[in-house]
Amino acid sequence: MQFLDVRTDYAFKKVFGSEQSKDILICFLNAILDFDGDNITDLIIVDPYQVPEIKGMKDTFVDVKAQLSNNTQVIIEMQVLNVEGFEKRILYNAAKAYSSQLQRGQRFQKLNPVIALTITNFIMFQEFSNVVSYFKLLEKNHLTHYNNDIELVFVELPKFNKAETQLEHISDKWIYFIKNSGKLDFIPISLEIEQPIKKAFEIANTAGLSCEELEAQYKRFDFINMQISALEYAEKKALNNGFEKGIEKGIEKGIEKGKYENSLKTAKLMLKKGYALADIAELTELPLETLQKIYQEN
Repeated sequence: MQFLDVRTDYAFKKVFGSEQSKDILICFLNAILDFDGDNITDLIIVDPYQVPEIKGMKDTFVDVKAQLSNNTQVIIEMQVLNVEGFEKRILYNAAKAYSSQLQRGQRFQKLNPVIALTITNFIMFQEFSNVVSYFKLLEKNHLTHYNNDIELVFVELPKFNKAETQLEHISDKWIYFIKNSGKLDFIPISLEIEQPIKKAFEIANTAGLSCEELEAQYKRFDFINMQISALEYAEKKALNNGFEKGIEKGIEKGIEKGKYENSLKTAKLMLKKGYALADIAELTELPLETLQKIYQEN
């Protein structure tokens, strides 16, 4: 057997946001989120997974949206790369989901809580070792809650290092599944006994995917790998240029030059693979005029 790597946004949404994923998502949210002992029993998946378009690689910021039985909104995002402004985007999406509930003239009492659950494939908070962290509005000196209407929850996958034999809680098993599904060729026994996780594996089984889905998943994974390579190249180039110049100003110039050269390299690779100019511009931050010129030259 071969399973999708659910750390990609398309695969994540297929597993947790499909029409048949309701029981999977309920189990996952009850395992990760803190509902003060009052677990959720029902939810509505908003905008369920559809077979993704292959031509455009338009990025989906929020991978899964759900409305719980108590009307709390949960927005869930799987993020592979720590891009600039990412932490602000999380807060913006949560605030937008909260404020957009009201129509003109409606009372503020109608606002329902919003939980933004973000799973990252990188470390966000170096200052503590918690795999799962929770943020709410608190008074600075006395740590008194302002209210619980907006909550930010983060799961940092690199901090989770348990082997399959060390999994104790259902939360451990879900995080293990997300981090390792793409590396497995069978369902571990300790995970198979959990019916929702077993079902998640069945949805992630590549044998059940259409040709269109397989191609889209492959292209998305390829797209992410190019971004990772692009960032690594930029960092290496910047360091080399900085060390050669040996002064702070030289390091800054080296970083800028390395990023620009890297953006050009990434753009050329993406053009060869048939990505849309708008998507390339969004990733590389190069002007469309520059991309059009590169396209015409090649």
